[in-house]
Amino acid sequence: QVQLVESGGGLVQAGGSLRLSCLASGRPSSTYAMGWFRQAPGKEREFVARISLNGAWTYYADSVKGRFTISRDNAKNTAWLQMNSLKIEDTAVYYCAAGGLGYAPDDYSYWGQGTQVTVSS
Repeated sequence: QVQLVESGGGLVQAGGSLRLSCLASGRPSSTYAMGWFRQAPGKEREFVARISLNGAWTYYADSVKGRFTISRDNAKNTAWLQMNSLKIEDTAVYYCAAGGLGYAPDDYSYWGQGTQVTVSS
């Protein structure tokens, strides 16, 4: 079993930055890939970014490419999502996920509780 706890969400103005953290426990984080998803009101949960077990490979949704950066430190059992140049349309609950390799929520076995990110004009 893997437990995930996100933090770092909040309210930010458009053009600003936030850094989300995901602390993992239960199994060494070096044994699973990790990802970030988001879900806006009335919309389905969508892929944002994912990172391989050792951090060598990263993948991003086209909507965040060049603005968001996913990273991890397995010694700290933590993954991060650095979000720059935030847009109003980035407003959503952001979820950390683990144990999957794809782009769909069903690909992942473990989920955090989510952290709200609100971008204002």
